[in-house]
Amino acid sequence: MSTLSDPPKGSFQLSMLLNDTRYRSMTLQVVAALLLALALAYLYSNLAANLRAAGLNISFSFLGSSAGYDINQTLIPYTSQSSNLSAAIVGILNTLLVAFMACLTATVLGVLAGVLRLSNNWLVRKLMAVYVEIFRNIPVLIWIIIIFTIMTAVMPSPRDFRGDDATSSMLLDMFAFTNRGVYIPGPYFTRGIGGADGSIFNWVLIIATLVGSFFATRFVTARANRTQEETGIRPNTLWTNLALWFAPIVIMCLILGLSWQMPELTGFNFSGGIKIGGPLIALWLALSVYTGAFIAENVRAGIQAVSKGQTEAAAALGIRPNRVMSLVVLPQALRVIIPPLISQYLNITKNSSLAIAVGYADVTATLGGITLNQTGRAIECVLLLMAFYLFISLSISAVMNVYNNSMKLKER
Repeated sequence: MSTLSDPPKGSFQLSMLLNDTRYRSMTLQVVAALLLALALAYLYSNLAANLRAAGLNISFSFLGSSAGYDINQTLIPYTSQSSNLSAAIVGILNTLLVAFMACLTATVLGVLAGVLRLSNNWLVRKLMAVYVEIFRNIPVLIWIIIIFTIMTAVMPSPRDFRGDDATSSMLLDMFAFTNRGVYIPGPYFTRGIGGADGSIFNWVLIIATLVGSFFATRFVTARANRTQEETGIRPNTLWTNLALWFAPIVIMCLILGLSWQMPELTGFNFSGGIKIGGPLIALWLALSVYTGAFIAENVRAGIQAVSKGQTEAAAALGIRPNRVMSLVVLPQALRVIIPPLISQYLNITKNSSLAIAVGYADVTATLGGITLNQTGRAIECVLLLMAFYLFISLSISAVMNVYNNSMKLKER
């Protein structure tokens, strides 16, 4: 009996595009791509026709005109006479700031809550369950408003710090907690680039020093791992890593002449130092506790996905429970935790657009709010907003996927 190992070869016929399985999927993909292109072309032509009928056109020249409005929280110099592009950049930096802060605190809070939900202590376990169920079942917008309302109602006003009979005082004469925000000492460099007024290049040097310390400690740790694999004895790297972290940054700060400007009550408000506005604090805390509840569930699921035999084997070797969790369980649970964690980071970034509810000037409030209303360039502003959030989301996904691949189980 003979067998057919290869499909028969013959001349190509158009009917094969539908009848031959080798070409049918390609035909369907080409048809789908053509339909999608036609739909997009129709939508664009319809948009262009409506804009022409209304006497409008798509132009981004409005970005160079004066913004004409103030922003209460800025990371770069900005005035009402700055351009709309500067206002958009301020909003982008504010969005990135609150997203970065919320990702850090939500991760810490979520990991702690997720681990404590599996605690043997009944009270701790139930308290964490209550936290998770309450915060993740109430919309984040409500939490933002609640925290902002509590801050403005409970915290003292700047006038409470004035006079001999002041009812409030600064913490350590350095920190002032008011209903307008928190005032903290502001760093500046007396011998850095740009003189006493400071320059962004000074902070670039500081960040570059920290990045160099990070890679230096990674090198020391990797060398210790190799030594442990070869000899079975792990060198003590604690003091070396501490020196690599602190010595370079201290030396760099001394070279640049790091000094601190303290906040002072002048007139009706505090001046000097750094002001962390109430809207930023409310948004940051709300995003942290809300997303932390979801991350806690991810952490709990990841820990429960690790075989119980791993814990029992580590305990049989005499390893303490906290070391079992940090050295055995969590490293394996990360492979389950990281993929949903990426989605939570994306949710934090996108949920930061709710900042407009408390008056925080993120990119949605500046570019998609005030600038859009003043210029009437709705399509251009929305396109820029979509491009920004798409770029940020894809960047976060790319970085976290690289980290996820590094944590995957390496099989030979």
